[in-house]
Amino acid sequence: MDKIEKQRILLVDDDKEIVRLLRQYLEQAGYTVLAAYDGTTAVQTLRREEVDLLVLDLGLPDRDGWEITRLVRTDERLGALPIIMLTARIEDSDKIIGLELGADDYVPKPFNAREVVARVRALLRRVQMTAPPRSKILRVGGLSLDWDRRELTVDGRTVALTPTEYALMVTFLSTPNTTFDREELLERALGYAYEGMSRTLDTHIKNLRQKIEADPKRPSYIQTVHRVGYRLVGEKR
Repeated sequence: MDKIEKQRILLVDDDKEIVRLLRQYLEQAGYTVLAAYDGTTAVQTLRREEVDLLVLDLGLPDRDGWEITRLVRTDERLGALPIIMLTARIEDSDKIIGLELGADDYVPKPFNAREVVARVRALLRRVQMTAPPRSKILRVGGLSLDWDRRELTVDGRTVALTPTEYALMVTFLSTPNTTFDREELLERALGYAYEGMSRTLDTHIKNLRQKIEADPKRPSYIQTVHRVGYRLVGEKR
């Protein structure tokens, strides 16, 4: 059996027609799809089943997508689960809140089902098939990333990362003091770079700074390069 056929997607939306449509497209793409129509069932499924990726509607009748994302990111077993959030809300603030809570990506409604499948494929490919760096442990300043354990420590303190944050840190730590433009970082972190996604990247960078910087407002590691992108500053160890 091909590896992609073993990948299991949990699809959570209270709109049964959306679930039916996305299930059809995802199964045609070779994925196994589990479905839940409310937040409580979604949480129970996550705790009972092995899931490779969560596609999560923001607006659910009981526990909203924000609450479920927060729960996943604070759970020791589920913390690294990739999350794509579906949202009918068009306000940037709603999308940013989801990303700040730890969602890896979001897709606004109405959407093209093929685009959702492409996002799922890109995120899973990045999580599972990223080529390892030459050194299995990357060290810059007080940062240390263990590739085999998928673990980042900051001055000896373990820091939990989302899949997107992990991909960004691999990029930064592999080539410190290198400036990456926004499009390249989006491509490396999400698997694609669409116009208008800069706010998404900025939110992931903000989350990383909260986790690794002594003072996130005056970052010593992840520096902004005006009108270009970002770079990680420090000496390799």
